[in-house]
Amino acid sequence: MSTLDTAIDPSSSIFRANRDALLDSLAELDAALDTARAGGGEKYVARHHQRGKLLPRERIELLLDQDSPFLELSPVAAYGTDFPVGASVVTGIGVVEGVECLVVANDPTVRGGAVNPWSLAKTRRAGEIALANRLPMVNLVESAGADLPTQAEIFIPGGRVFRDLTRLSAEKIPTVSVVFGNATAGGAYVPGMSDYTIMIRDRSQVYLAGPPLVKMATGEDADDESLGGAAMHATKSGLADFLAADERDGIRLARQCVRRLNWRKRGPAPRNPVPRPPKYDPEELLGIASADLKVPFDPREVLARVLDGSEFDEFKPAYGTALVTGWGELHGYPVGVLANARGVLFSEEAQKATQFIQLANAADTPLIFLQNTTGYMVGTEYEQRGIIKHGALMINAVSNSTVPHLTVNLGASYGAGNYGMCGRAYEPRFLFTWPNARSAVMGPAQLAGVLSIVARQAAAARGREFDEDSDAAMRMMVEQQIESQSGALFLSGRLYDDGVIDPRDTRTVLGLCLSAVHSGPVQGADGFGIFRM
Repeated sequence: MSTLDTAIDPSSSIFRANRDALLDSLAELDAALDTARAGGGEKYVARHHQRGKLLPRERIELLLDQDSPFLELSPVAAYGTDFPVGASVVTGIGVVEGVECLVVANDPTVRGGAVNPWSLAKTRRAGEIALANRLPMVNLVESAGADLPTQAEIFIPGGRVFRDLTRLSAEKIPTVSVVFGNATAGGAYVPGMSDYTIMIRDRSQVYLAGPPLVKMATGEDADDESLGGAAMHATKSGLADFLAADERDGIRLARQCVRRLNWRKRGPAPRNPVPRPPKYDPEELLGIASADLKVPFDPREVLARVLDGSEFDEFKPAYGTALVTGWGELHGYPVGVLANARGVLFSEEAQKATQFIQLANAADTPLIFLQNTTGYMVGTEYEQRGIIKHGALMINAVSNSTVPHLTVNLGASYGAGNYGMCGRAYEPRFLFTWPNARSAVMGPAQLAGVLSIVARQAAAARGREFDEDSDAAMRMMVEQQIESQSGALFLSGRLYDDGVIDPRDTRTVLGLCLSAVHSGPVQGADGFGIFRM
């Protein structure tokens, strides 16, 4: 393979300015992550510990193999909403008894682990990832059920969580539940629909309706233990497969269940089990992305700090140069890469991408998309040359490609360029964002300018004088709104990605994701839609 060179000068003023801007964004991310990790706050965390109970991340740490990594997903879900950052649930991928598993852990320090619209969306996304990548799922359950004030938003879509559990089971993807406390109402169906269910003596309470609701509905006086206690479910209802003595014993039994799965990956192993690290320091990734999104940067500088040995065989290097395509390896796994070198995608880039995606599918090779695009080129010349049909070629190829796609937004991801570069709507297996990144229909200034032009034309058509002061105020307001709504934390809070990551962690995150996707088969498409030539 060809080894990438670097032109980065860490002592330059541009590098230092880029690095300072990114560190500011990282500080904002760290503050949001600290809020999420604090759960319901010191008062409720202390109360939980006083009851002899573990926090969700403590349970996860005991569940996972010692010193193994945990790739947390959607950690700032609900950021910028009326709900707590983190959405009262922790999800991620970790290794249990040598098996990569999707782990979901309710956080009972946040309103008793009640399910709100964002925790529902986060849990459903975890189920999608488990199914798409053939990952056994372990649920660490302690939830008061639906957040009743928002029941209208969660009741109907919430049923999909239970449907998804049964679909995992039907695909022979095992599901394990450990119930640490209450699992009430809809929450009772999580252990009820899992392949393996573990309850904890004198702690677990699983019922469709608690004693007060039973009293209201039937007039019966019932106590917690006889209605839904762990011992009752282990000896009478049969809902509990294992009865644990305490939380740690419950986690031990969950590890035992995973150990006995006889689990095997269906994808190929890494080509190089001991891959060579990149030649260049990942610390330098902080100064590569431009602080000004209008200024492009060379994605090869990112690849040189992410790919094994900084080796990259570029495909069509002299054609469609605004898009870099080529082959490399990452943590020993062969990958194809599509990376924006300049913001705009022209017809040449779209056709080049289409051919490259087809080649990757023919070779059963996963694809990595590194986004930094303002979209497809507009204007009379480009329309006449067929930019729409060429963009459609690329989007057709992305849509119908069946090899795993991993997407990282390094800077800008605007307009249909987001679609062609495998944005969220095109279901990449995983999508992560750098903290400096932005994504929207178009840039704030462009969007505000379009609205201004339309308003000016409307005033002229009616024969009215155009109010320049109102127009300036409108443009400022719109630019500020779009700027705030296109930011990485805003979008991640709404689960439009799987997490905002430190650029220095890009290689590790992508390596964990590649390992996860190889839990299932990696196969290219047998065919694509009609390509409009």
